[in-house]
Amino acid sequence: METGSIPLSSLPGGFDAHATLESGQSYLWRREDGRMYEGDEDGSPWYYIALDLDRRDAATVPLPDGGPHAIRFRVAADSLEWEATCEAHDALVHLLRLDDDLDAIVADAPDESLIDEAYDAYRGLRLVRDPPFGCTVSFICSAQMRVERIHEMVSTLAREYGEPVTLDGRTYHAFPTPDRLAATTEDELRDLGLGYRAPYVQRTAEMVATDEAHPAAAAGLAYEDAREYLTRFVGVGEKVADCILLFSLGYDEAIPLDTWMRTVVSDYYPDCDRGNYAETSRALRERFGGRYAGYVQTYVFHLLRTRE
Repeated sequence: METGSIPLSSLPGGFDAHATLESGQSYLWRREDGRMYEGDEDGSPWYYIALDLDRRDAATVPLPDGGPHAIRFRVAADSLEWEATCEAHDALVHLLRLDDDLDAIVADAPDESLIDEAYDAYRGLRLVRDPPFGCTVSFICSAQMRVERIHEMVSTLAREYGEPVTLDGRTYHAFPTPDRLAATTEDELRDLGLGYRAPYVQRTAEMVATDEAHPAAAAGLAYEDAREYLTRFVGVGEKVADCILLFSLGYDEAIPLDTWMRTVVSDYYPDCDRGNYAETSRALRERFGGRYAGYVQTYVFHLLRTRE
């Protein structure tokens, strides 16, 4: 077992693990106490992720190899403490975007009351950088679902089809590889509660497993070209594509227009409503400051969701 720590003082803008991992960005991380999305911010819970990456995903995450590996961490006192089945410092920095300068990102945001409130409430929330395939399947599962239910679905897929990994006597299950999910049937996935999303997940996994397409291939394209590329996957529309771009591929300007953000447009920025997804998203992106608009969106989304 490898261990290490990262001083919080070395992270510009700090780090809030609870806000980062329980804000609807990632469904690949879990809490060891099983209380994900229960609103519990007390204590220093351990969060963990298990990774078993295909060739294209492995090229995006700085691990010794594609896995399977397990990494867990907690924030205690003045540091982030981690344990893993491999040297995981660089992987944690990558996955949790610990090298982002939050102070500079916050300073870049427009000076508006809603945005100021969100940044003040959840300073330390960072965007995540999930492996592309797991992120894609997670957000295919997200259609018309609450964050708690999405997390349950993704956790079930890992438990049923993921490779087991043992760390310090505990067994974790990695998110399934494309090959493993491609080998499932629609009925099997429906039985796990995926409903109408089952054929979307199976077909997308098949596309990746056979090298027909891979979400990682969108990286490096111009933003709107990357979004269009991702919509070739079954079950990926413009909103899901924007989630993949923002929470996996580093397109910080992406703004997923879900129900919450459409409410933001209606209640706060009606002048940004252009009557269709692409133009409304572009107008809100400009209103939120352009290059870090996705950061602003994530903070605002989390603020409004937790107000309920």
